[in-house]
Amino acid sequence: MKLKVQTLDATAKGDIELADAVFGLEPRADILHRVVTWQLEKARGTARGARERADVARTGKKFGRQKGGGTARHGDRRAPVFIGGGKAHGPRVRDFNPSLNKKIRALGLKMALSAKVKSGSLIVLEDLAVKEAKTKALLGNLGKLGFGKTALVIDGEAVETSFARATANIPGVDVLPALGANVYDILRHDTLVLTRAGVEKLEARFNG
Repeated sequence: MKLKVQTLDATAKGDIELADAVFGLEPRADILHRVVTWQLEKARGTARGARERADVARTGKKFGRQKGGGTARHGDRRAPVFIGGGKAHGPRVRDFNPSLNKKIRALGLKMALSAKVKSGSLIVLEDLAVKEAKTKALLGNLGKLGFGKTALVIDGEAVETSFARATANIPGVDVLPALGANVYDILRHDTLVLTRAGVEKLEARFNG
C-alpha cells in the first residue's frame, strides 16, 4: 500500500510503499492483548522477600518452663513476637517473568502497526531534521501535521538529536528509535509517526 510522505513543515514529499506483510494485516484483539499483557508483566518488579519463621536460624529449644514462669508458653525464639524472629505473612518473591513465543511477539507488533494504518492515525515523515531545537517553533508544525493529543515518533537507527531536544518538554509526544518500537507504546498513543528510515528499519527487522 502507498502512503504520502510529508516534511515537518507539512510539505508533501512523494509517496512510500508500505509492505503489506508488516502494515497490511488484520489486527486481532486476542494477539494484541497477549503481547501487551506480556510486556507489562515483564516490566513489573517483585518485592524483596522477608525471612519467615521457617527461614530464621535460631534455637528451637524451649527457653522457659511450661508453668510458673510468669510468661506465655513459647516453644522457641523463631516466633514473630520476638526480636530476631521470623516475619509473619511477610512479602514474598513472586515471578513476573512470563514467556511468550517470539512469533507471537513479532505478529503483535505487525498488528499494532497495521491497526494504526487501518485507523488512519499513521503519519510518515521524510526525516526529523529541524533547524533549531526550539519547542515553540516546532509546536506549530506538529499542529499542521495532525498530531493527536498523544503521539509516538519512531525514527531509524537513532533519534535525531535536535528533534528529541525540541520535543523533550512537549507533553504527550514520545520519541523512540526503530529498535525500541513495541506494541504497548504504539497502542497507547493516538498517533504513530514514522520516518522513512523508521519504516525501512521496521521492515528490515521482520525480513531479517
